[in-house]
Amino acid sequence: MNRFSSAISGNAAVIARILANDHVADIVEALNNEPRKLAADLLAQAPFERTVEIFDQPELDDASELISALPRNRAGKLLAAMSADRAADVLRDLDEAARLELLHAMPPALRHSLLSILGYEEGSAGSIMTTEYVSVPPDWTVARTLDYIRQVERTRETVYAIYVVDPDTQHLLRAFGLRKLITSNPQALISTIAADTAPVSVPPLMDVEQVAHLIRKYDLLAVPVVEDDKILGIVTVDDVLDTMIEENTEDAHRFGGMEALDEPYMKMGFFSMIGKRGGWLSALFLSEMLTASVMQHYEVELEKAIVLTLFIPLIMSSGGNSGSQATSLVIRAMALRELSLADWWRVALRELPSGVVLGVMLGLIGMGRIVLWQYLGLYDYGPYWHLIAATVGVALVGIVTFGSLSGSMLPFALKRIGFDPASASAPFVATLVDVTGLAIYFTVAALILSGTIL
Repeated sequence: MNRFSSAISGNAAVIARILANDHVADIVEALNNEPRKLAADLLAQAPFERTVEIFDQPELDDASELISALPRNRAGKLLAAMSADRAADVLRDLDEAARLELLHAMPPALRHSLLSILGYEEGSAGSIMTTEYVSVPPDWTVARTLDYIRQVERTRETVYAIYVVDPDTQHLLRAFGLRKLITSNPQALISTIAADTAPVSVPPLMDVEQVAHLIRKYDLLAVPVVEDDKILGIVTVDDVLDTMIEENTEDAHRFGGMEALDEPYMKMGFFSMIGKRGGWLSALFLSEMLTASVMQHYEVELEKAIVLTLFIPLIMSSGGNSGSQATSLVIRAMALRELSLADWWRVALRELPSGVVLGVMLGLIGMGRIVLWQYLGLYDYGPYWHLIAATVGVALVGIVTFGSLSGSMLPFALKRIGFDPASASAPFVATLVDVTGLAIYFTVAALILSGTIL
């Protein structure tokens, strides 16, 4: 029993003290470990302002479920008091009836802002922007702007930057940081302290990964979302980080050969987990069955040279490993915007010789192993052991080269047809190379061992 469970069995004063005095991040972590019913009961007893802080944390699990468990009147007030982008996240996960009911109870201006955010596709700049930012006309003084910030600070998610906006057209003119404002002459006009350059901005449909790239490139804490020269909202660095962590988690799941989990691992139901993993695993298993077909095709060769089967695991794993390495490198480079679709041929020209060199390295190791075992008497590969060694060595060169080349090209192919490159999971690449690797191995064996043991 943890502190909240202990408190609930005690009295409301203990609960109030915990919720009032602990850091909000610690409270969220503790609530995430509680059953949802108990967490909802605790939030119902918490002071209103504290509850707003808790729901404003993206790390709070099942926020939509928790807000649904509260009385509609309290839930509506909480959403109205939360930052606009976080309120939109919570509303997005509610069923349509509950969402419309809560939106209908909100003031028209807030309802319009939330609907505009909800209208953008998830993963875009518009879907994670907040409409709570500080904007002022160009004819205000520094002193008047500072007074205005003091008045509205509690209703704004951030005051990292101040945006100069034309009061008639609502066009974004300039942007400058709070530090610049504080250190300027109080009587100076805002238009004179802002840099005479167009502010960095993003369109509402820009992908979050591109937004993150711009924020990193220009060392920003927030970037305005602009359409037709009008500012719609801002995207803050913390919102970008939260979204990128979520997307990277999904990519990691897909790269491991399964559907992305939409709940924490320990809270995922048993059958839900089976559903997430079973589909991909079955698909990969069916793909691996092609290896049986390849081996059946070379059944006669296997009967004549059983010794070749000893090296099948070695051959298959080497090709799969090289392919997975190349895939990982390319996907990461794509994520960091180091590579674009047009760079496929440059990658191919790098991976082809790399594959050959890596294949030669592994081939020499494989041949050395056969020679060493033969001379030490650890295993007798027969009178044509030197040809078997050559078969393994040449096959490894071909398989590792093919694995490196195909593994590096697969993310480009997936992106070209509109799929996420992260879908090029390591198990999928390994399966692809396993099947082709066997064909390469037996083809090389047929060429080198023909007329001897074949």
